[in-house]
Amino acid sequence: MRLLLVEDDADQRQLLSELLTDFELTAAGSVAEAEPWLPKVDLVLSDWKLGDGDGLMLLRKIQRLPNAPAFVMMTAYGTISHAVEAMRQGADDYLSKPFSRQELALTLEKVSRAQRLKHDNRKLSQALTDQNRLTDIIGGSPAMQRVQARLAKVGDTDATVLIEGESGTGKELAARALHRLSKRCDKAFVAVNCGAIPEQLAESELFGTDKGAFTGAAQARAGKFEAANGGTLFLDEIGELPLLLQSKLLRVLQEGKVTRLGEHHERQLDVRIIAATNKDLKAEVQAGRFREDLYYRLNVVPVLLPPLRERKDDIPALSRHFLGLYARRHGQAEPPLTHPLLAKLQSHHWPGNVRELANRMERLVLLGEDSPMAPLAGGNGDFAFSLPPGGLDWEAFERHCLEKALALNGGNRRQTARYLGLGYKALLYRLEKYDIE
Repeated sequence: MRLLLVEDDADQRQLLSELLTDFELTAAGSVAEAEPWLPKVDLVLSDWKLGDGDGLMLLRKIQRLPNAPAFVMMTAYGTISHAVEAMRQGADDYLSKPFSRQELALTLEKVSRAQRLKHDNRKLSQALTDQNRLTDIIGGSPAMQRVQARLAKVGDTDATVLIEGESGTGKELAARALHRLSKRCDKAFVAVNCGAIPEQLAESELFGTDKGAFTGAAQARAGKFEAANGGTLFLDEIGELPLLLQSKLLRVLQEGKVTRLGEHHERQLDVRIIAATNKDLKAEVQAGRFREDLYYRLNVVPVLLPPLRERKDDIPALSRHFLGLYARRHGQAEPPLTHPLLAKLQSHHWPGNVRELANRMERLVLLGEDSPMAPLAGGNGDFAFSLPPGGLDWEAFERHCLEKALALNGGNRRQTARYLGLGYKALLYRLEKYDIE
């Protein structure tokens, strides 16, 4: 344990130093000499009378520290009133001079033990707080334990985080957990879906606009970066950001400054960036659709959220969570999670991941039944049907497959394209061809 001895009498300081060999000791002769060491020690043993003040001055300085060391006051014989005043103001104990070696050892051992207990309680309290902040991240599977450990490790920092994972795996929940774990938790959390902003409005949406910057800009308006100043900006679907905006975003990340559209001066900001994508950004970089320098600027701390099919041990806990949530929300009785239903849930391949599971559990609460689910797909090209001898209507069959796949993926077109092994534009062409909404 680190101990700071504060005694203005050099002989007394030397004598006490020889008695305190069990501690990692620092000695000081005045308030000014002692002050820089206060945040670095676990225990302070101070005389009442010091050359440039008294022990109460030190005690008040200690009490302003976030992790204050323990404090023991030494008082001269006949000045018990000083000891009483020190205890009243928050000292942990006192020693009345002259004192024996045994009295010194017993007092310091008692205070040290109490200080260790306070330290352990703080650690436990912080661990419980962090766990509470991660309550939305449900799952005890090894994959999710690794995710939770990483979130807890980097949450209380300003590090830029890139969250990767398929659609529906809970990337925004992870981003919000990081915000709650940080010192910025009482500031704004601003979420932006980069794929949902029209390209021509993206710059003004992110960086803001000056009055008269373009037709219709009747007044100045702050962008999302300014709205998140002091807090966290979550850039969801970052892979959808146009290349021109990528270069401007990179500059903001490098310099910490933003310029509104139509303005000529920069605004200094303090924003933590968390980005998310369901794309393989490395592949996007190689294809020339995403800037390599921006990728490395965002990918300081990568967090990969596993798809639900790779964490099936979590399906029972997730299902119970959603059943309880939607039963309370809709004022319904919570349906039982039967063994046959659980077996069906765990055999499903979950292309829509946790979002699809939530959708099905809400339907179960509302309708008292669960829609049929396909068994786990192997994806190896073997199909469990035969072509009819008399031929088939290909367009009707293709339309039927598209509608089924779209429904299976909760209406998510990008997820449906991946499920069918089609390019996104190829899927859009087919949906338009058959007028499928």
